[in-house]
Amino acid sequence: MTSSYLYASARTPFGRFGGALADVRPDDLAATALTGVLEKVPGLDPARIGDVVWGCANQAGEDNRDVGRMAVLLAGLPVSVPATTVNRLCGSSLDAAMIGSRTVESGDADVVVVGGVESMTRAPWVLPKPSRAFPAGNVTAVSTTLGWRLVNERMPAEWTVSLGEANEQLADRFAISRARQDAFAARSHQLADAAWEAGFYDDLVVPVGELTRDEGIRAGSTPEKLAGLKPSFRADGTITPGNASPLNDGASALVLGSADAGLGVDPIARIAGRGTHALAPQEFGLAPVEAAEKALARAGIGWDDVAAIELNEAFAVQSLACLDAWKADPDIVNAQGGAIAIGHPLGASGARVLGTLAKRLAQSGERYGVAAICIGVGQGLAVVLENVS
Repeated sequence: MTSSYLYASARTPFGRFGGALADVRPDDLAATALTGVLEKVPGLDPARIGDVVWGCANQAGEDNRDVGRMAVLLAGLPVSVPATTVNRLCGSSLDAAMIGSRTVESGDADVVVVGGVESMTRAPWVLPKPSRAFPAGNVTAVSTTLGWRLVNERMPAEWTVSLGEANEQLADRFAISRARQDAFAARSHQLADAAWEAGFYDDLVVPVGELTRDEGIRAGSTPEKLAGLKPSFRADGTITPGNASPLNDGASALVLGSADAGLGVDPIARIAGRGTHALAPQEFGLAPVEAAEKALARAGIGWDDVAAIELNEAFAVQSLACLDAWKADPDIVNAQGGAIAIGHPLGASGARVLGTLAKRLAQSGERYGVAAICIGVGQGLAVVLENVS
């Protein structure tokens, strides 16, 4: 077995629901990210790409029929470049990176491009197909943007609560207050804005049309302002639109390869460990805890060795629950802002956190970092990176 390395990262700006990217198809977003990341490895002949592994959580509309392959074709890559699309919901592109790294390590390919895309704005409504022709009754169109749909009646009711209600249950279980959630969310906006102003994202983000910066960042966000928002899921609840990730559009991509891939650029980080974990569906927000522990064990290190954490902020409450369980230094978590500010286009978020983590380590010179993400229906993923830049 050889090692796998991350050589390059690129993503689109993340747009608001119904915002600047609303008119852009998800396959075009994917092609933009793919083209952008390949521009960072000019020594790579695209015909050498052994596979493209792409994540997408929806796949009910314009992103259907293997959006990874559609992106390859739209980006003008040789038709000989294969591609597959994987779906592990919010973790889809981190899953793609894990699959791609295994492909390199097994020797099946020297170079694999991975990534993911989601247009939550353009996610269609769907109708269940009738079992008999000409049904007399009404049929309800169901939004595919987020959450459970067309639920199997055999599923226990406690498993199929909304994502928000599931996280209100986490708030109750761990006594995580509204004030603490709002403070975490305000920090996300403040750090994301500061990172953009400092130029951290300039070489990671590929413009789409006139959009050059993540659209949802609110530079002036404060805990006091967020405290004025009404709860979204319970009348007396703690979760609001301000302390949860929004609905977004965007795409992200990474180039992975072996140590001797011959890409004309040096690798940034080594994939040192991977972890996957699952638990009860309504507890999904806590799943990154054990996923990260598994990834650290496989990397042969402990939390004392970790200098940077990129944890996707699906909800402030689940992020805080994970950080409390890890007993992590909050200052090393999402130091350039997180998904509450930047956005969470489901299929694109895993590759975003991994690319951000690699740059943080390269910039600081520190050795190890963890990227982790929670996934609806009770799963979590984590990857440990070792800085080699």
